[in-house]
Order: sequence, then structure tokens, then C-alpha cells
Amino acid sequence: MSDDSKDTFTTAERIADALRTRIVRGEIAGGAALRQDHVAQEFQSSHVPVREAFQRLEAQGLVATLPRRGVRVTSLSPAVIKENVEMRAALEILALKHSAAKFTAEHIDRLEQAHASCSEATSLVQWDAANNLFHEILSSECGMPRLLAVLRQLQLTNSRYLFATGLTRGWQPRSDHDHMLIINALKDKKVDRALQLLSMHIGTMERVGFSAG
Repeated sequence: MSDDSKDTFTTAERIADALRTRIVRGEIAGGAALRQDHVAQEFQSSHVPVREAFQRLEAQGLVATLPRRGVRVTSLSPAVIKENVEMRAALEILALKHSAAKFTAEHIDRLEQAHASCSEATSLVQWDAANNLFHEILSSECGMPRLLAVLRQLQLTNSRYLFATGLTRGWQPRSDHDHMLIINALKDKKVDRALQLLSMHIGTMERVGFSAG
């Protein structure tokens, strides 16, 4: 790879990371237009890395290129959320099923640390990061890179929904009891129980950490 290509890759990744964070946190609303010239000006780059960044975001389901409307941030809908939850419930179970046999004491320690970080979070940003880490660890040893890529995309949609809900309903620090139950089942080598708990947990994820109403 030439130096120019490396620079383009680095700039594209930097732009994609920044836009991804804004989209997930709701700072750029669903349906909003992303204009190539505006983004290039903000990041002081040429249009080439901006196009690369848009392609990365589109691959992750965060933006879409629409005829005569340009690049737009995708919108969340009840149907999208339902599909996302059902896909996670199936695929994350598959990943944990293949990962659990490879878990060591170190994996359990990392899960407990992520759980503690969820409990100690004082903002939704902190809680979301800790929650994402917890779920990444559960899937980490499945040995299926394509499955992990899909799960990362699904987790982005889950985070978008959590932030959108948090902005409208508010968020209060809390301990996630489901996480501890999953950890205990894995400690006891009760994989089927851990899978069952994870399935139920994912099914109610949209309500975790938020007040009713």
C-alpha cells in the first residue's frame, strides 16, 4: 500500500469513526443528509476519504445512498428494532454456544469487569461502552469472523436505539442483574442456562437502564 493510500485509509477511518459516533448517539438524526463537500471541509480532507467513510458507514447500515437524494442517515423504526433484536437473539446465541467451551478464568474476569463498569456507569455513554464490551466478550471465541462482523453491526443499531430512548425517557444508573446471572451460569459450566438467559436478556435490551413512560 502506498503512502497516499495509507493516508486516505487513515483519514477515511477517522471521518467514519467521528460520524459513526454522532449517528449512534443521535447527534445526527435519522433521515439527515450527509453532504460530501461539508464533511470534507469539516475534516479538511479531499472528497476521496469522505466517499470511503460513507462506504464504511453504509456497510454498517448507518447510512444509505438514495437516488437524487444523496447520502442519508438511516432511520430507526419499530420494524428495524424488532428485526435487530430477533437477529441478535439468534446470532449472539450461536456465537456464545461456540465460545463458551473456550472460556477461561480470564474471560470470566473480563466479563465481571465489564459488568462492574455497567453498574458504575454515570452516563449512557459509559454504560453503552461497558455493555458493548460485555457482549463482545461473550462472542469473542466463536471463531467465526463473519458472524462477529454482523454482530458488531447489530450492536450499533442497538446502541442507536438505546441513545434515542435515553434522550426521550431519561437514563438512571443501574446494575444489570441479567449480566450477573449469565456470568454465574458460565462459571458453573451451565452453558444451556447461559444461552437461555442471554436470549431473554437480548429480548428486553431496549428497556435496560431506562425509566418507564
